[in-house]
Amino acid sequence: MSEAGALKGHCLCGEVRIALADPEPEIEICHCDMCRRWGSAFYAAQRGSDATVEGEGFITQYRSSDWAERAFCRQCGSGLWYRFLPTGSRSFSAGLFDGAGRHAITKEIFIDERADWCRIEGDHPRQTGEEVIAEAKAAGFSFD
Repeated sequence: MSEAGALKGHCLCGEVRIALADPEPEIEICHCDMCRRWGSAFYAAQRGSDATVEGEGFITQYRSSDWAERAFCRQCGSGLWYRFLPTGSRSFSAGLFDGAGRHAITKEIFIDERADWCRIEGDHPRQTGEEVIAEAKAAGFSFD
């Protein structure tokens, strides 16, 4: 962490650096099949507004579905962010930020796709994929 709760982080090789001026103090965990394939486990999402990204020339973005894209460092392969295309909002890989290691889990999603070896302790909400999609559709997002 740094000034006034901001988070600063970087990819494995250090070529991509990200700063979040106003990070949320919790992490959301996604266990969907795509996230598991992307990072070999679950995706730990750090959200925050006012993101500054340096090292744009090292970033590759991949359209992983009709509604999302994922970014990674083209040099070291570190996962950088997930962007939900209907809103343009990004969540950043929590592992990029040392300070995020102290944040609590706000919820786990797509637990019905969770690997047996990827169980996380704690008393926080857990949602199946069906519940997540239903919640998004109720908010007006279309996945068709």
